[in-house]
Amino acid sequence: MKGSFRRRSTVAISLMTAALPSTEAHAAEPRRPVSTYSIVARDPETGAMGVAVQSHWFSVGSVVSWAEAGVGAVATQSFTEISYGPLGLELLRAGKTATEALTALLAADPTPEVRQVAVVDRQGRVAAHTGERCIAEAGDRQGRQYSVQANIMEKSTVWPAMAAAYESSSGDLVERLLVALEAGQAEGGDIRGMQSAAILVVPGVSQGAPWGERIVDLRVEDHPQPVQELRRLVGVHRAYQHMNRGDERLAEEDVEGALEEYAAAAELYPQQVEVRYWQAVTMVTAGRLEEALPIFAEVFAEEERWRELTRRLPASGLLPDDEDLLVRILAAGSR
Repeated sequence: MKGSFRRRSTVAISLMTAALPSTEAHAAEPRRPVSTYSIVARDPETGAMGVAVQSHWFSVGSVVSWAEAGVGAVATQSFTEISYGPLGLELLRAGKTATEALTALLAADPTPEVRQVAVVDRQGRVAAHTGERCIAEAGDRQGRQYSVQANIMEKSTVWPAMAAAYESSSGDLVERLLVALEAGQAEGGDIRGMQSAAILVVPGVSQGAPWGERIVDLRVEDHPQPVQELRRLVGVHRAYQHMNRGDERLAEEDVEGALEEYAAAAELYPQQVEVRYWQAVTMVTAGRLEEALPIFAEVFAEEERWRELTRRLPASGLLPDDEDLLVRILAAGSR
């Protein structure tokens, strides 16, 4: 991605055309070369769609990554025109294909030669553009329901390496997008280094609430190893997904199912005290006090404040209102 992120332009869109800022507005904007490599893709099995990106620029995810459940995904970079993101999604929402949406965006842009953009629609059709004035090494490659693109790379093999890694990877879409980013960095990545990264994945079908329909939406705004940190955060995210499913199982009075989910969360994120704590609380409510006590002991040994929280749970109905039971829990780990 290259260019100022401080866009002042206002844009309007109809179902058939897109209007981008005037040539004069573009000419007045400062432009800075900011490198980016990204991937947009759709999972053929689940229909999920997403974008993953790394850049030597602060908070790249707030600019490059755009996706909406049941609509599609867009990556807008090089001398970035941010409006390509929302306008591209609006065109896809109106029924345009990826190619039709991208063609409309470029046709309305006075300087398409400095843009790099990729689009995937809800049917998995992809389209990409790398303008001839994007800073080398720059290019893109498309495969089955995905596109990789990059600019200001150390060498021209970065985006082919991303494509090869994506095609040979397994797992869900989140994992495959991460693998592509890691391959891009391993091949050399940005000629100037690393700073931020992001991943955004949405469902293939909307339930009518697109503002809350995100499978994953994570950003590393400023970090010496952003992709490595992004992978760590994805692991944390997966742990909390298990925690949330555990809460849902409890609401359904499926205690055993909840315990399975909490155990999976604790395995993924053992260093997080809270994950283990709520696992132990659920065990108590399931009548498995003896299994819970060693976990409480570990938690209390690490952070004493969890004892005080435990004292408050019976009043909220999260532990039985049983003084003897509470005494036994609070005594766990005591010397």
